[in-house]
Amino acid sequence: MLNNKKVLDYLSGANIYEVNLRQYTHEGTIAAFMEHLPRLKEMGVEILWFMPLHPIGKINRKGSLGSYYCSSNFFELNPEYGTAADFKNMVKVIHELGMKVIIDWVANHAAWDNNWTITNPDFFVRTENGHFLSPYDWTDVIQIDHNNEMAHDAMRSAMCFWVKEYDIDGFRADLAHLTPLRFWIKARHLTEAIKPDLIWLAETEEPDFYQAFDIVYAWRWMHKTEAFFKNDWGLDSLHEVLNEEKRIYPENARQMFFTTNHDENSWNGTEYEKYGVYAKALAVFSFFYPSSVPLLYSGQEIPNQKRLPFFDKDELNWNEGLELHEFYKTLISQRKKMIVDAEFSFISNDQKLLAFKRNSQQNMVLVFLNLDSAPILVNYDNHESLSFENIFDASEIINQSSIQFELMPGDFKIFNQI
Repeated sequence: MLNNKKVLDYLSGANIYEVNLRQYTHEGTIAAFMEHLPRLKEMGVEILWFMPLHPIGKINRKGSLGSYYCSSNFFELNPEYGTAADFKNMVKVIHELGMKVIIDWVANHAAWDNNWTITNPDFFVRTENGHFLSPYDWTDVIQIDHNNEMAHDAMRSAMCFWVKEYDIDGFRADLAHLTPLRFWIKARHLTEAIKPDLIWLAETEEPDFYQAFDIVYAWRWMHKTEAFFKNDWGLDSLHEVLNEEKRIYPENARQMFFTTNHDENSWNGTEYEKYGVYAKALAVFSFFYPSSVPLLYSGQEIPNQKRLPFFDKDELNWNEGLELHEFYKTLISQRKKMIVDAEFSFISNDQKLLAFKRNSQQNMVLVFLNLDSAPILVNYDNHESLSFENIFDASEIINQSSIQFELMPGDFKIFNQI
């Protein structure tokens, strides 16, 4: 079912960084964001996902600036971010740095004042009286008619335009399952005729969408881990969701694991509100689980500990420093060293110690995460009598047959074979 082996092989060691241009800097522009590119490259970021870049509708908009996901023209760039030349230049620089660009795409709905409401009103679902309709309670947008193939063709043409005009490297499909799968399959075919090997990320967990996409969301894991801490569950609950995903997804399927993103941060709380001291441990898991393509959201490297408003201006405070820059840089670096087909297995029966190893003939990595509210004394029998180094502390080297150490709540250790 999966589409492109070359892309999948690349994703096995890659990571995604979500860019919220509006809130990233005081200016909220492409030019201001570009100043951060060398830092992101140094941290190891490989794929930059830009939240929607289209102009935002004014009719029925929410807040002072409106939703990023409320497009008034799918062929244009939001002038609040800069000019078309600015975006072309940024893509060129990103490519020169060895990174890729994917953009958010909303194919299910549009702004009340989208240009098609004038030129092609039949592209939208309407009442008997001809009034446009909003999906669900999203009163700032109107529903595109998915029974109208001309509307789909127009949307696909807009996607092809962005590939051809701006040389982007792929798409993140907003709420992909709300738009018929046939739309995405044909869109991929048309866009990859222009530029092969695009990256396709779907905001869905529907297995069938692997027919058009390379990566889907790991929502089940996110919700289960949040419930794990709130309800004081055992690790069986986490194993259960991982086993379920293995069962329903194709072999070698990729999922995007994350502790926060634009939706979670704005609507449900920061990763520290949700996970507290366990946020970093869960981030570690996302970088080492075999099927994961880990996501970082704007500001996690600070770390950002405030909710960013969805419809209004705020900004990340880069003056607070970059406390977690080296943390994520180390995780990214170790992930790149990982053998693609390294086996994964759990190595602990403790109900609150999430411990596992990734091993191949060339290398082994041991990961220990304390998800308990109390300290855990870890005992691990190193039957192979191999030597290991703590990836965060090179002075901690283990070469004895038995490994023993204590982990405080939320703490973790990662040992790489040397």
